[in-house]
Amino acid sequence: MAKKTISPGGSVSGVVELPGDKSISHRYAILAGLAEGASEIRNYSPAADCASTLECLRRLGIAVDAKGEHVRIAGKGLDGLKAPRRTIDAENSGSTIRMMSGVLAGQSFTSTITGDSSLRRRPMRRVVEPLRQMGADIRSTNGNRAPLEIRGGKLHGIDYTTPVPSAQVKSAILLAGLYADGVTTVRESVRTRDHTELALREFGANVAVAKGEISIEPRPKLQPRQSIVPGDLSSAVFLIGAALVLPESSLMLHNVGLNPTRSRVLDFLISIGASINLASVQLRDGELIGDVSVRHAVLAGGSISGAQVAEMIDELPMLAALGPFTEKGIEIHDAQELRVKESDRIATLAEGLRQMGARVEEFPDGLRVEGRAGSSAATKLRGARVNPQGDHRIAMALAVAALGAEGDTVIKDFECVGVSFPDFFKTLERLRGGENQDDLRK
Repeated sequence: MAKKTISPGGSVSGVVELPGDKSISHRYAILAGLAEGASEIRNYSPAADCASTLECLRRLGIAVDAKGEHVRIAGKGLDGLKAPRRTIDAENSGSTIRMMSGVLAGQSFTSTITGDSSLRRRPMRRVVEPLRQMGADIRSTNGNRAPLEIRGGKLHGIDYTTPVPSAQVKSAILLAGLYADGVTTVRESVRTRDHTELALREFGANVAVAKGEISIEPRPKLQPRQSIVPGDLSSAVFLIGAALVLPESSLMLHNVGLNPTRSRVLDFLISIGASINLASVQLRDGELIGDVSVRHAVLAGGSISGAQVAEMIDELPMLAALGPFTEKGIEIHDAQELRVKESDRIATLAEGLRQMGARVEEFPDGLRVEGRAGSSAATKLRGARVNPQGDHRIAMALAVAALGAEGDTVIKDFECVGVSFPDFFKTLERLRGGENQDDLRK
């Protein structure tokens, strides 16, 4: 098992062009495959998860030419996919398996989609049930977990209220709605990220959005696009976290996605004292982008619950790991969804931080990480050997916490960051060297 040693101290400074947003990359690729003609996607995410989506498209007969972050996809229209010769493998990508299930539900052939051991443990009932209501025949021998055998066929539109806030489930239903015989409507009690709605419109689908309600008309002729994926805000948060932990740090992050359904994390950080500023904000391909600057600041700490959780679900591990560097700590509730991610993120993060000397109280739906004001003796973390359990976001969160510890920290299986941010450690090392480069990924 590969290990990475993080030495504490120093600062981070420089200018970074972030890798493409994972969530948007998935959606652009899938819709490009369903469009009628060739699409080009620039700044496509280098994450392993997004490579899984491209491979799934290839197995369905779509020509994909990927040269680094420039991807060309020769779409064949809604009815152009071919029956795969073997099982489709989403590997570790929950986004891939859930959204592709929506597409496969409307096909005229039978397919099986699965994933790695981690993905096969993750719940699929929440996406399987609405697709079955639309008329899909989906079978599983693993308690509604992958592998899923999807016998495609004629679908009908439904009016569905999601019981658990999930952009992936919403997306699967809307993608299946492309093949339905009537309008499909998804209702949300808590707003989730709207990248799918925006991308569908960009590719020519008729999508109506009202408060808490998204409807899609069936059988559009999707048009090919030339798109540029914004920088990944969820990846940016780890670099922002490093700047907040290390004194005298100053970073500029270029062309970051600032979609309002994703940027609540910046609002939260500012509310607890972070020095963050936005510049050059503009609309591109339906998505807001801009430059984010951050400087080291003293953080007060705070709590996260309710609707905030769905809006910051991917960023919660990093926010929790900032707890020991705040005055009052960080407390999170209503985040039981973290229990069924790539790992049990609540338990895994709590264990890692405790090994580093943090005081952590774990709840069924979240955790509390104590801040400086609540610590009697030790006000700093200590270096330790930590295991992120193969979870990319936990590995990066613990690495950032290690920057402010006393002594070296060893992170096991650090290469798991490849799932979302393959160059995270390289970028962090260069920023700590103070290199002011236009692109620190190279």
